[in-house]
Amino acid sequence: MKKTILCIFFLCAVNSISAQELTWHTDINKAIGISSQTNKPMLLFFTGSDWCGWCIKLQKEVFKKPEFAEWAENVVLVELDYPRKTKLEPALAQQNAQLQQIFKVSGYPTIWFVTPQKNGEQINLQQLGKTGYVGGGPSKWIEVANQFIAKK
Repeated sequence: MKKTILCIFFLCAVNSISAQELTWHTDINKAIGISSQTNKPMLLFFTGSDWCGWCIKLQKEVFKKPEFAEWAENVVLVELDYPRKTKLEPALAQQNAQLQQIFKVSGYPTIWFVTPQKNGEQINLQQLGKTGYVGGGPSKWIEVANQFIAKK
């Protein structure tokens, strides 16, 4: 019995550690710089972290799983949050509102896959595709995401 409890505890700890290793950027300009340097597409996660049930479900069922953490090495993760209970810094709230308008996000969660394209002094975000919550766990969600990043 003790061994079973210990095994369960260990597996939960491994899941937790894997999820904590992910780096979610909130500054779009910093993320664009990293994406340009590494030649990786960006995953823009539009979320209502403290109120959106589907966003929380997506986090729990996909983003906090080891399979996703391993796959996420292929992209630059960007979280664009629209919380109701937590107040964002004004610059961050303004950035997120602008991106919400640019990408015409009307529901959460919305995930856009994009690549930065330099056009003189201006940087455009080329849209590869979008998705949201996909049932079936991390493998099904990753299968859908791979279709978009293959367009890069």
